[in-house]
Amino acid sequence: MKKKALSLFSLLFTVCILFSSVTANAAVFNIGFEPNSAAVELVNLDTNTVVYQKNADTRREPASTTKIMTFIVASEHIKDLEGTKITVSKAVVDKLLGTGSSLSGIKENDQLTALQLLNCMLVPSGNDAALVLADFVGNGDVDSFVDMMNQKAQELGCKGTHFANPHGLHDDNHYTTAHDLYLITKYAMSLPHFSEITSQTRYKYKPVGGPDAGKQRTLSTTNYLIDKNLLGGEYFYTYAKGIKTGHTDESGYCLVSSATFDGYSYLCVALGAPDVDANGKPIAKRGEMLDSAALYRWAFTNLELKPIINGTDSIGEIKLNYAWNKDKMLLVADKNYSTMLPKDVSPSSVIITKHLPASVDAPVKKGDIIGTATLSYAGQNLTTVNLVASESVERSEVLHTADTVKSIFTSVWFMVIAGIIVLLVIIYIILALIYNRKKKNLRKVKKYRRM
Repeated sequence: MKKKALSLFSLLFTVCILFSSVTANAAVFNIGFEPNSAAVELVNLDTNTVVYQKNADTRREPASTTKIMTFIVASEHIKDLEGTKITVSKAVVDKLLGTGSSLSGIKENDQLTALQLLNCMLVPSGNDAALVLADFVGNGDVDSFVDMMNQKAQELGCKGTHFANPHGLHDDNHYTTAHDLYLITKYAMSLPHFSEITSQTRYKYKPVGGPDAGKQRTLSTTNYLIDKNLLGGEYFYTYAKGIKTGHTDESGYCLVSSATFDGYSYLCVALGAPDVDANGKPIAKRGEMLDSAALYRWAFTNLELKPIINGTDSIGEIKLNYAWNKDKMLLVADKNYSTMLPKDVSPSSVIITKHLPASVDAPVKKGDIIGTATLSYAGQNLTTVNLVASESVERSEVLHTADTVKSIFTSVWFMVIAGIIVLLVIIYIILALIYNRKKKNLRKVKKYRRM
């Protein structure tokens, strides 16, 4: 019975761990300033630790950062990006007339490779290139491509995202969150060409067909963070890489970027930096750029990777049943764990909360999952690890048999049955005494009559 209970307990812990990955590894620290952007998420890519959040799960319009998902869907559905040639049609180009879209300058009847179109979409933020790719992958149906975008968002675990188009122009049903955009971008960074394309400040290419075949074109990035020649380098941050800008009247200024310094890498999502003031006058300051650079400086200056758990170190002990000459067993974590913490914070500041059954029955194999431990810092959960047996322990059949016998004699049913038997014996004795007394009295009466 105890063994079944332990198995059920272990199963429940395993299920909890499998479904807790979304909330694990989050430690939001005090950055010492208030970002301009409405929603922000800063993540250490080395450990997947969220180190700062502001309204990270609030729905926001993503504007052209949408094209990160467009890249994912297009690159996964076009097998040969460099060899696939796509012709730009008038119908697709005309869809953007009067929208005030950011364009890459591709022309009707241009023939470009899929890889060239991806560059045209991401470097200068070309809505025209995004539509051409969506039309091609969707076999002439852009809405079909958008359905693929939404399906991919669900696959990546996005909970607050819905796309209505492949370019990011305003639509009431087009939204995401800072955290979802982190999930999308992190996945995109694992795909070929993405990081290479988005880190470019200039892109030169020649159409492979059409009226301008062989004529070189040059495109420039819209990302001030990575181009020191834009605006005199006002927003340039030397350690930044890519990734994608975005802006509409409804979204405000948006930026997804990454940065690497001194062995650490971070991804920052900044959405909704204001583009107009309370009076509706344009704001010259690019808050999303300032926020991203400031957050990177803060992270590189104040945080470092610290080991918290070593898989060989004991994380407590548990009562052990049915083991000869051994009543406790040490537990260890099933893996090493490190996380980003402020440089002046000791790893001992991380609180380890164990979740264990009252005891465990032998036999136990080394590595068996016994329970879990939740690691937290400053009231925020960092992660959950399995606690496993540090050694194998055989069962003592003598102790097990003795306990079985004891459990039988101390069980409720045994006590009830024993009680009933005792009661029946008592009743039998009482009835026997009554019967014997009556029998004795009857003999006296008979003897008296004979006299």
